[in-house]
Amino acid sequence: MRFLHTMLRVGNLQRSIDFYTHVLGMKLLRTSENTEYKYSLAFLGYGSNPEHAEIELTYNHGVDSYELGTAYGHVALGVPDVAATCDAMRAQAAKYGGAVTREAGPVKGGATIIAFVTDPDGYKIELIQRTEST
Repeated sequence: MRFLHTMLRVGNLQRSIDFYTHVLGMKLLRTSENTEYKYSLAFLGYGSNPEHAEIELTYNHGVDSYELGTAYGHVALGVPDVAATCDAMRAQAAKYGGAVTREAGPVKGGATIIAFVTDPDGYKIELIQRTEST
């Protein structure tokens, strides 16, 4: 088995594409439109399947927001320097409807450096400090 993608429902497809490309540096890999069933898809990532997992953004026409519930946690991204990444993305995140919601620091009860950014729909993205060997 192979991890292919994670799907997130979004209230404004272009706003979310802008956030994931401009703030998180992902590439828009492909889009599709299903007019009969009234939804649009955008697949983004740092590379394409099957070598890389992707994010699938789903816009259901006419639905502007969703209740995220308490079961969803976050998507995690590895970065070389969490504090520098937060500094670099803070203004961009605000411009595209997101925010840095937890500054860089050690995870509770551990030493791993993490931070969180929230996308325009309220989904959390964890930034985890990684070196080439970790």
